[in-house]
Amino acid sequence: MRRAADGPAFALLLVLTGAAGLLASWAITIDEFKLLKDPAFVPGCSLNPVISCGSVMKSDQASVFGFPNPMLGLVAYGIVICVGTSLLAGATFPGWYWLTFEAGCLFGIGFVSWLQFESLYRIGALCLWCCLAWLATILLFWYVTSFTVRSGFLPAPTLLKTFLAEFTWVLPLLHIGIVGMLVLTRWWDFWTG
Repeated sequence: MRRAADGPAFALLLVLTGAAGLLASWAITIDEFKLLKDPAFVPGCSLNPVISCGSVMKSDQASVFGFPNPMLGLVAYGIVICVGTSLLAGATFPGWYWLTFEAGCLFGIGFVSWLQFESLYRIGALCLWCCLAWLATILLFWYVTSFTVRSGFLPAPTLLKTFLAEFTWVLPLLHIGIVGMLVLTRWWDFWTG
């Protein structure tokens, strides 16, 4: 079964989340290269001990696969933009395509969740560009999941399909709220001191 997405709003969401993630990946990659040339380089987004992009970039977690993580983002978010622009141009994709795209989004949200944990509880610092990529990935994951469930590519009860048809926005909002509360409580003394 071939299926176009929900319309221009969904396609535009893919383009915008892809663009936000691509921008974040690009900015981090540029700073990573500067850091490689000059270990004393301090990224512009290193504002204080908590919002410290340099601390995150120098961590082991910043190169999980043997190369800087944002290089993965350059490719992945580029693909998201391509899918979104293809939909805006009227493309339709078969079910296997959407399931593959969903699998990529699932990997993305899993990876981002692990990076959030590492950033908060192991590295002890936040990168603002990383936070933008987190936001983009959270929105992307929940809206793509909603689409694949409502389209019948992922089996789900009718009640869930009905909920997602009306209230998809609740899931990313809840997810972002939880991450926000974790950030707030992790550095409560810093924010209130």
